[in-house]
Amino acid sequence: MDKTEAFRAERARLVAIADRMLGDHAEAEDIAQQAWLRLDGTDAQIANPAAWLTTVTVRLALDRLKARVPEPIADPDDDAEAGGDPVEDVVLADTVAAALHVVLDRLTPAERVAFVLHDSFGFEFTAIAAMLDSTPAAARKLASRARAKIAAPAAEDALADWEVVDAFLAAARGGEFERLLSLLAPDVVVSGDPAAVALGTPQRMDGRQTVAGFFNGAAASALPVFVAGRPGAAWFDRGTARVAFDFTVEDGVVRRIDFRAEPDVIDAIRRRRGGEAR
Repeated sequence: MDKTEAFRAERARLVAIADRMLGDHAEAEDIAQQAWLRLDGTDAQIANPAAWLTTVTVRLALDRLKARVPEPIADPDDDAEAGGDPVEDVVLADTVAAALHVVLDRLTPAERVAFVLHDSFGFEFTAIAAMLDSTPAAARKLASRARAKIAAPAAEDALADWEVVDAFLAAARGGEFERLLSLLAPDVVVSGDPAAVALGTPQRMDGRQTVAGFFNGAAASALPVFVAGRPGAAWFDRGTARVAFDFTVEDGVVRRIDFRAEPDVIDAIRRRRGGEAR
């Protein structure tokens, strides 16, 4: 396989990694292009182009992060020599929390790299350490510190309604039952209008356990939209919205979801990216 074919085979994965780290798809595309230019410009014999491109992409993204955020004070064991071989057999995780970039902003660049690569992409800490010029123990500590920050957000970082909705959808797709429970009010209600029920939605469900069980591992075809001006989702079939998921969010949790398929509701649906219309 020549350089061009090797890059084409890896390009989508490289963009996904950079996008996850930076939260900016255009910037991620630029990072992937820079990785290609470096591959094209080297005369070195590269035994594993996928691993080489991954390392270059991560380091370029890390440089961008460091340019955005003041450099943190390093731990003593962060200065040790890194060991281990380059990344091999990288597997891209199927799903990630849709609101992840909001909480990632409170992490240092190194914490973000360790957390995203390990928890979202399945990298071993030896590989992460090599990219950070650190040690596996230090990389593990960075990821652990990042998880602690994300699990205990500051009070001023309360999620907006669209962030709650997107986090719920991501947890549903990922089969994260406990996360679903945490995003639902104890007395949450799910209701379907006659048009939605005719398409197969439940007519009514009550309670956090029942609702979480219904959505757990589901919502793969649900896309973020505005429903009557509120952040929600919709089930799309072959590019056409069929059922709207109208969320009622109060105090950071989902209190109600209405499945709606009336023509006037469906016609008024607008796609969104985060809290902004697309």
